[in-house]
Amino acid sequence: MPELPEVEALKNFLAERLVGHEITRVLPVAISVLKTYDPPLTALEGREVTAVRRHGKFLDLLTADGPHMVTHLARAGWLHWKDRLPDGPPRPGKGPLAMRVALETGAGFDLTEAGTQKRLAVYVVRDPGEVPGVARLGPDPLADDFDEARFARLLDGERRQLKGALRDQSLIAGVGNAYSDEILHAARMSPFKLASALTPQETRRLYEALRATLTAAVERSRAVAAGRLKAEKKSGLRVHGRTGEPCPVCGDTVREVSFSDSSLQYCPTCQTGGKPLADRRTSKFLK
Repeated sequence: MPELPEVEALKNFLAERLVGHEITRVLPVAISVLKTYDPPLTALEGREVTAVRRHGKFLDLLTADGPHMVTHLARAGWLHWKDRLPDGPPRPGKGPLAMRVALETGAGFDLTEAGTQKRLAVYVVRDPGEVPGVARLGPDPLADDFDEARFARLLDGERRQLKGALRDQSLIAGVGNAYSDEILHAARMSPFKLASALTPQETRRLYEALRATLTAAVERSRAVAAGRLKAEKKSGLRVHGRTGEPCPVCGDTVREVSFSDSSLQYCPTCQTGGKPLADRRTSKFLK
């Protein structure tokens, strides 16, 4: 799933190519992609894109005196830019294409989604706050006013484990499965440690790891073409998705805990005092 750094990079990529240009056609291919009906999708057509913004993992295209097009790429969605779109409308079918957006220049982008779980979502709204997922977002962890004190207040009394807390979009916007693993590895903390059990020193360490990990990922993605962002993300990850490989910090073997629909990766030496975490599906896990 694209997370804050990749969506930030897509925002910058699109801003360079969309702002100042007119949307001429918006062509839905998959019925499931459009989540709103008022304003209609056609309200975007004939309008100039004035800005591209990011809200957590959501992309927001602003149009002149018109609606916003807000997109969430979900787990298997992606955006493909084309300097020249194919002639003729796309044909509905069983392929991954979900929507096409065309500009007056002949350029534009396709939204695609792999797999059978169709969760890619596009909203056409007068205000991004009308999108339920945007309305419930917590603060952006890279915002200028997101300081250590604010982070500590968010975690105060939080009874969940750190892994779950970091992924909760209503607590902190933009962090998902991959970067929560990376942040906890950088902070040298167990994913199952309770947020409420953190000492002030640990809270500071986690805050610094959060900011540093996301900032570094954004910098790596800067100026990377949209089509290469997935590969760039994977190349920068130290533990997530690297089960069985050596930890780049200590050399221990990266291990995994599996869940029903996802998994986490961690380094026992760096994060759990050398103790492997038990699979929470079958037994107790390390606190």
